[in-house]
Amino acid sequence: MANEGPRILLAGGGTGGHLFPALALADEMRKLRSGVQFLFIGTKGKLEARVVPQHGYPFRTIWISGFHRRLTVDNLLFPLKVVVSLIQSLFVIRRFQPDAVVGTGGYVCGPILFVASLLGIPTVVHESNSYPGITTRLLASRATKVYIAFEATRRWLKRSDNVELVGTPTRDFLGTISKEEGSRFFGLAAEKKTVLVFGGSLGATSVNDAVLASLDDLLTAGIQLIWQTGEADYQRISQEVTGKSIGWLGAFIDRMECAFAAADVVVCRAGAITLAELTRVGKAAILVPYPYAAADHQTHNARSLIDAGAALMIPDPEVAQRLKPILLDLLGDESRVKQMSASSSRLGKPMAGEEIAASILELAG
Repeated sequence: MANEGPRILLAGGGTGGHLFPALALADEMRKLRSGVQFLFIGTKGKLEARVVPQHGYPFRTIWISGFHRRLTVDNLLFPLKVVVSLIQSLFVIRRFQPDAVVGTGGYVCGPILFVASLLGIPTVVHESNSYPGITTRLLASRATKVYIAFEATRRWLKRSDNVELVGTPTRDFLGTISKEEGSRFFGLAAEKKTVLVFGGSLGATSVNDAVLASLDDLLTAGIQLIWQTGEADYQRISQEVTGKSIGWLGAFIDRMECAFAAADVVVCRAGAITLAELTRVGKAAILVPYPYAAADHQTHNARSLIDAGAALMIPDPEVAQRLKPILLDLLGDESRVKQMSASSSRLGKPMAGEEIAASILELAG
């Protein structure tokens, strides 16, 4: 036991926007100090249950879910889930004995961070979005340290003395692949103009439909696609494009570093992790903010890139009509794409993960 490093408990999941910053932080801590022991907490059946073990980290689940605005069975069970998840969190913490507990968003963070704060264990919260989630708003005042990616987030938090603007951790393999390598991974021609389309880990039907409506004109213009449809739309889209040589089509992209490297322009939502990755790799983008995000935070997220000249934005209700002309016009102007890419790179904060990881290890002692 004397030679063991600090023990770090991480909670975050439900979507890639909550999970991937936690994985990035764990990777950074491993690089900064040998012997660090990790345990990830998530929920059964969500993204983290599949992805965390793939990255080689121990994983445990607790029984908790979000609260829906409409009457559902989950809502009726919610009070019971809260009690059970708090008890489960206490047992996990007592058994693992963490030196610090980290939450990166999602309802799974609530019970773990709350119990840890009651036990006097140092707690760290990272909020990627401009408008913080309810878990962050409820627990930020109890946390030892709160890291944010947007200055606007401060006004939603009760305390400011424990809040620091750093950015969003991103995976350090981003930006390490050449366009030729990325194109080869997807079986594409590196010399052709390539558009990466994705709607986050869960997909985006409106974006998929807009691309589908534009597809013939894009192919006629000699453009190839790397198109992540999301699980829900994959069968439908794959049937619609049967017989067409579009490039690459799939439900989910496991090697995003290759996808970013191959792409000249990206069409995507405006989630915080997406924008952090875009600016790390320096890609011109057309952003279509998810219209039902809390407090329209994806639109607020996107404005930092738009104001800097790194991206264009199309409101979701207008994407079907406007995507094709905007995308074709942008791809036809190579100098503008280069300028947007350079502006995107200037916004990137590649050291965010290392800075937060160092702080967590310091708190852990």
